[in-house]
Amino acid sequence: MIVRAVILLREAVEDMDAGRDFYDQCEWGVGRYFLDCIIADLESLRLYAGIHSTHFGFYRMLSRRFPFAIYYDIAEDLVRVAAILDLRRDPAWVREELSNRE
Repeated sequence: MIVRAVILLREAVEDMDAGRDFYDQCEWGVGRYFLDCIIADLESLRLYAGIHSTHFGFYRMLSRRFPFAIYYDIAEDLVRVAAILDLRRDPAWVREELSNRE
């Protein structure tokens, strides 16, 4: 399925910012690399949207370089990214976080 656009919810952008801040605290410059990798993953959704398994009511694409998952849904030819979450978190927290974003 080829989609027309990938749209990020405000919360997903905030997730990206939090990830960047976390990695910059670990080592300066890694946060920028994190953003570059996540953006590349998001761009791949234009070609690969819909092939991923579903978790908690959303499609879940795993980031290629970092332990993060991109949760999204599809409406016609638009991909709506609801969350970009750290997979090291408690699954119960992830479930609750995603239920607030539906």
